[in-house]
Amino acid sequence: MAIHAFGPFCLDSEEEILFRGNEALPLGRRAVALLRTLVERSGRPVSKDALIDAAWPGLAIEDSNLTVQIAALRRVLAEEPGGDGWIETLPRRGYRFVGPLGKAEVVEQVAAPHIDPSTRPERDDRPSIAVLPFTNMSGDPEQDYFADGTVEEIITGLSRIKWLSVISRNSSFIYKNKPVDLKEIADRLSVRYVLGGGIRKSGLRVRITAQLVDATTGAHLWADQYDRVVEDVFALQDEIAMCVVGAIEPSLRKAEFERIKRQRPSNFTAYDLLLRSQQFVFAGMPSEAAKAIPLLEEALTLEPEYSAAHAYLSWCFHSRFGRGGLREEDRLAAIHHARAAVRLGNDDATALAIAALVLAYDGHDNVTAIKVFDRAMELSSCNMFVLCWSAAILAWTGKAELAIERAQLALRLGRFDPLNWRANHALSVAYFYRQRYSEAADAAQNVVDANPVYSLPRAILAGALVRLGRTDAAKAMARTVLDREPSFTIRGTARYAELDSAVFKPFADAWREVGLPD
Repeated sequence: MAIHAFGPFCLDSEEEILFRGNEALPLGRRAVALLRTLVERSGRPVSKDALIDAAWPGLAIEDSNLTVQIAALRRVLAEEPGGDGWIETLPRRGYRFVGPLGKAEVVEQVAAPHIDPSTRPERDDRPSIAVLPFTNMSGDPEQDYFADGTVEEIITGLSRIKWLSVISRNSSFIYKNKPVDLKEIADRLSVRYVLGGGIRKSGLRVRITAQLVDATTGAHLWADQYDRVVEDVFALQDEIAMCVVGAIEPSLRKAEFERIKRQRPSNFTAYDLLLRSQQFVFAGMPSEAAKAIPLLEEALTLEPEYSAAHAYLSWCFHSRFGRGGLREEDRLAAIHHARAAVRLGNDDATALAIAALVLAYDGHDNVTAIKVFDRAMELSSCNMFVLCWSAAILAWTGKAELAIERAQLALRLGRFDPLNWRANHALSVAYFYRQRYSEAADAAQNVVDANPVYSLPRAILAGALVRLGRTDAAKAMARTVLDREPSFTIRGTARYAELDSAVFKPFADAWREVGLPD
């Protein structure tokens, strides 16, 4: 058995455990595999691809999984003097271990105590999912191609979710036409979630069912059924994949948030901290942003190049700027983190969408924002953040019809998403600009119901109500704007919301009529 000794640590490669003396340290097997590879090549660069092959052999995973595990290693090593610098990041090359080694790199088995595998620490991986081959329930073997093609499109769509590790088709398809034990499959593939389903085709009609299961608990997280007419096979596969991916992403997000609430804070990774911040980030108000900022700053301490954390921070500072005093340092911080998210997250659609929104609102750089949104749409055309927030910017710049189209698509795909109020926010702006005041009021009321602390939708609702002739109700709603945001002014809102004066002026005029201050 290979035992690697370095500094005060001992790494048991066979048992996949790192020890300090007789203490087994809380590292999952992925992290241990990475550490073993780095120590074996001590002093030499190890590429990201080589490390991924060592820790996730045969699996297609996102690079972010690697950075999370490296961050976990660094936290453990940092408990020794100078240990925080034992793993070096080599830009565009990978990583290198430069820490001390023992007298011999490989020592006898007795160098580490035995530990019962049942007492091993839990893995510290990001969420992972396997999409199993859908069952062909038509009784026609020739329909297998349609079922397999649909699953391949779903795998492709899921792989664009940056925070999710997706098992490759080659690995999950070994279970085709075999009895399925979800827990056994999850253990073998090292995944937390499993997506399965079936396809029944009769003539030109097809029924597709899908269900998402938490393999660790057996709980069903989501299920749906799609009935369609087959006209263009490839277009239908694309549509089903978009619907499935768009629907299960919020289910996974919710399941991950519930999981992290049960976890001890001492075990938090950068990803865990990001999850915990989410409920505060998207409330849109400075008081909530203040709760998220320390969590995100800690995440960046663990993982400085974490694009999603930069994006979330940019939105927090945007909220603090727009509704917390219009301080220039908050605006500049929002732009700084947005640019970092764009630079580091070229393959993260969510991070790009948030960054683009901030660049438009706080940087008033609509040209760059649209380019970043276009890149995010290329990565994932069913991502709720991309659809909703590109719709918001399109609405505030007068492109109302495209804004309405994207927002309505977001509502169709994300009807179970607790954050789908963002689509209604974009609709309220677009409908108001098009003088469709009743629809604007309905959309704004949906936002108020879903996110009661957010002041801007209340202002939009007040404006729509006064245009509908409901002056008393409009003034009452305007008073609640000031209750939520005592510093609200029309000119202050213009500093971050006015992207096109022709769009903003009708709002400003209505707000003056209901008594909101200039």
